[in-house]
Amino acid sequence: MKLRTTIIAGLIASASVLPAAAETIKIAIGGSSCICYLPTVLAEQLGNYEKHGVDVELIDFKGGSAALKAVVGGSADVVSGYYEHTISLAAKKQQLASFVVMDRLPGIALVVAPDENDKINTIADLAGKTVGVTAPGSSTDFFLKYMLSREGLDPNAASVVGVGVGATAVAALEQGQIDAVVTLDPAISQLKQRHDDLKLLVDTRKEADAVKLFGADYSGGALYTRQEWIDSHPEQTQALAAAIVDTLHYIHESSPEEIAAKMPQDLIGDPVIYAESLKNSLEMISEDGKMDPAAAEAVLKVMNFNSPEIAAANVDVTKTYTNAFVEKAAQK
Repeated sequence: MKLRTTIIAGLIASASVLPAAAETIKIAIGGSSCICYLPTVLAEQLGNYEKHGVDVELIDFKGGSAALKAVVGGSADVVSGYYEHTISLAAKKQQLASFVVMDRLPGIALVVAPDENDKINTIADLAGKTVGVTAPGSSTDFFLKYMLSREGLDPNAASVVGVGVGATAVAALEQGQIDAVVTLDPAISQLKQRHDDLKLLVDTRKEADAVKLFGADYSGGALYTRQEWIDSHPEQTQALAAAIVDTLHYIHESSPEEIAAKMPQDLIGDPVIYAESLKNSLEMISEDGKMDPAAAEAVLKVMNFNSPEIAAANVDVTKTYTNAFVEKAAQK
């Protein structure tokens, strides 16, 4: 899969669109095959980074927590990951902020292994079981702990193991390595196609289900980074936000089949299944890139519920995101 894009300034038709600094922006993705991060990869395929004059390198990671570590450690500039990490870091006095939202819903499902259908019927039945997540400490792990806590169980009542996204998650479930998995599309649709009796204990790909669980929309995938990087790179931040907003418009104006045809084939696998996955998850993808304040508050509520440390930190959620760059992109 091509996860590298280089733009030569001399090939840009109008030099005026180039940011002042022309360094390569490294974006760490928490699993590039996940539809939750589709806009990040599709923006490259459509030439939208180039259109807005930025040189971008996309770096794939097994999960959001690993992508976050790359940015915190300085080996990447921006995370394509779940927004909730900005809240967990704010509780540790590290200021990160989202500047464009890709997913208005989390799109996460809790799927039971086919061999465990008779044994696992509720969230409580996961106690003592082994559950796959994209990576320990990632959003899928947070989600599992939240679901267990809501049932009055210890958030660590189930053992977790990192299985990545896509094919690796599917294989882990089918090969009996795990009893259930917290995953996203395209893995959900792939499993559903292969197992007619697939049991989903929770499914947040649709607004009605997410709102029932969280009381509001719940922001998922976003581009976020350290606040000091945003402050020192306003033109690059603006260009990235504009590229993603353009891509979101394309997604909602195009058919799933057209989108699948634009994506790297070695990344999506079977284009028919990928298109079906996109149909099932389209409702989760933002149309405009804006953060809904109620959705941010819903994430904060879950994070506070999950962690006494985060609750005690009294995080000011308004400092963990900005809509300024998206709003400016919309004006143009």
